[in-house]
Amino acid sequence: MNTWQLQTAKARFSELVNQCLAEGPQTITRHGEPAVVMIPAEEYARMCARSGSLRDFLLTAPRVELDVTRTRDIDREVDL
Repeated sequence: MNTWQLQTAKARFSELVNQCLAEGPQTITRHGEPAVVMIPAEEYARMCARSGSLRDFLLTAPRVELDVTRTRDIDREVDL
């Protein structure tokens, strides 16, 4: 991932966009610290796309039989 100073990014914005499309995400710094990351619109759309609801996930998950019966043979003392 390439890093650009904010002033350079503003002055060479067209080049920044071309490099982002060709090479992927580009970091833009302000005062020497990472401020933003420019990514292609296609990658942003993929990141924002919903992959389905929890309900859909649970309904399509493989069925597994679990033994969840509770045993009552272990007692413990409770101080009230």
